[in-house]
This record gives sequence, structure tokens and C-alpha cells, in this order.
Amino acid sequence: MQVKEFAEKCSLTVLSLPNGEREIKGGYVGDLLSWVMGRAKADQAWITIMSNQNIIAVAALIDVACIILAEDVQLEENIIENAKAKGVNILATKLPAFEAAKLLIESE
Repeated sequence: MQVKEFAEKCSLTVLSLPNGEREIKGGYVGDLLSWVMGRAKADQAWITIMSNQNIIAVAALIDVACIILAEDVQLEENIIENAKAKGVNILATKLPAFEAAKLLIESE
């Protein structure tokens, strides 16, 4: 499923969507950036509660389809602008990470 379709279907908030046509191929849940860098794969949706600038660098390095911020995590505007500039899709939800992962599984 494309990131933009997933966001619409699951009523997720779009923070950055420069590549909405990216296909989501699985998911990864994690908050320790070094752990995510070593285990998440390209084209996955990465679910996290991290809100600092480094999530953009990690997402771009791994080439994830999108970041999904769980638990109503808020980002500063400069982080959102950086994500757009680097082509990183970011979605947000009030749901806990477990529930966000269920949305991914149910949408496959």
C-alpha cells in the first residue's frame, strides 16, 4: 500500500509527504536509533515516539517508506521542513505504537 493511501485509510495526520507514492513493505517499531539503523529495512514504515532531528537522518539512511509517530508525538517545524527537504514521509497518530503496528498489519 502507498504511504498516502495508508494515511488516508487509517486517518493518520500527515506532517510530511514528499513521496506519498512510496510503497510500504512491512514495518519496524523501535526508539533506540542505533538499534533501528541496524535492523529496520528499506521500504518499511518505522513506528517510533522519538521526536528529535536524528529521526530524519536515520530514516533517510535506511530509506524507510515513512516514519509513523505514535502517542501524539509532536515535531518542531524545522524538523518537518528538514524531512520534506530530504524526502522523508512522516505520519502521526495518537495511538500507542502497538495499535499503530496493528493498523499496518491490518492494511496489508
